Amino acid sequence: MSGHIFDGIEIERDIAAAPDIVFAAWTTPQHFARWFGSAIVEVPAASLDFNAEAGRAWKAQMVLPDGSTIDWAGDFVEVEPGKRLVFTITDAPADADRARIVVVLTPIPTGTRMHFTQETPGFSPEQKDAALAGWQGFIDELELIAHEQAG
Repeated sequence: MSGHIFDGIEIERDIAAAPDIVFAAWTTPQHFARWFGSAIVEVPAASLDFNAEAGRAWKAQMVLPDGSTIDWAGDFVEVEPGKRLVFTITDAPADADRARIVVVLTPIPTGTRMHFTQETPGFSPEQKDAALAGWQGFIDELELIAHEQAG
């Protein structure tokens, strides 16, 4: 299940890896750099400050194929290893507004059911579609990492 919800977007996906492995794929800095960067975008290690601890800020920079960059920032709100991750995100770090992301991991017989939501305040339907497509691609890569780690 994926799509628009009243105040944002949501993605639900079953991943053939245990919740602690999926959580590690979300929160380990080198894994984050890989899935957030994807195959065509680089997230240089030097730009990354990503330690998943409640109350801690994070930041990263994407280097796009044309050489332009996007700066990202946010805060970790809740960090429950193997169960739940809540953090905020923005591509305008100087602004105070942040979109809230909630990731809930539930064990299932085949691995983990991951439920993802992101607030999209002020987004048009087209912007929601673009955010949803972007996250689907990120989660495709995150799922590959989880499968690799699960062995």
